[in-house]
Amino acid sequence: MAILVLAEHNNAALAAATLNTVAAAQAIGGDIHLLVAGSGCAAVAEAAAQVAGVGKVLVADQAAYANQLPENLAPLIAQLAQEPGNGYRHVLAAATTTGKNVLPRVAALLDVDQISEIVKVIDADTFQRPIYAGNAIATVQSSAAIKVITVRGTGFDAVAAEGGSAAIESIASITDAGISAFVGEELAKSERPELTAAKIIVSGGRGMQNGDNFALLYGVADKLGAAVGASRAAVDAGFVPNDMQVGQTGKIVAPQLYVAVGISGAIQHLAGMKDSKVIVAINKDEEAPIFQVADYGLVADLFEAVPELSSLLG
Repeated sequence: MAILVLAEHNNAALAAATLNTVAAAQAIGGDIHLLVAGSGCAAVAEAAAQVAGVGKVLVADQAAYANQLPENLAPLIAQLAQEPGNGYRHVLAAATTTGKNVLPRVAALLDVDQISEIVKVIDADTFQRPIYAGNAIATVQSSAAIKVITVRGTGFDAVAAEGGSAAIESIASITDAGISAFVGEELAKSERPELTAAKIIVSGGRGMQNGDNFALLYGVADKLGAAVGASRAAVDAGFVPNDMQVGQTGKIVAPQLYVAVGISGAIQHLAGMKDSKVIVAINKDEEAPIFQVADYGLVADLFEAVPELSSLLG
């Protein structure tokens, strides 16, 4: 039995989410093959070959895959999954924007159900995934010949990015559907860590009152080397851009330390951060739901507590 894992990358470096997905593949058991589809992605292939537990790296280095358009990538994955000689029983990808864009199309092409955002592997056919905004965990079993699965990275500890020695094999076939084209992208630039990869996150909610007050959090974050996030309430109020949103409809994170400032703790937000290793909450409302999941809670006015915290950090 073999497992095909879609490697996520930007044609220059392998994304951290891939390491969590490989960990899920190891829990399933079997030979693990990483698919690196891109253009000018030789460096990514070399990095993928070093990932612990990976037996083979398949490289589709073609212009058609430069931006990983799902209309081109999904048929390639489906073709690889159906080739008898490959023996793939599982196709995995991280539950990121890319994975959620590609794998449903793969499942449709294979005419199988998709299992979304698993957080635990019971056996090769049975998995656990959160439902109802993370308030319940469903155990699902699939009888599909090929199981198409997205993996919530916070549910699996990343494997080592080095120590492996996988063989690298080029894929000659090209799938260019010709029905979509990459026009452009606008990426937010920040010197702070990216939210989903940060070890420390400082987040603000509606209690910040306005966007200018987020400067308090930026100061603390810079001293901690942390990323800055926000609740949906803060984003909807226009305090900060939506790429900072943490929650069920935002980014799912599980840093070593999560500091929630002025966040009440709505179910939608908790679903995106409750797997953090240590949660610290600062809120003047002692009845705020965030305190139910916090390891440490401070009932205080954030406009007094945050500057004091910043001064103590030096």
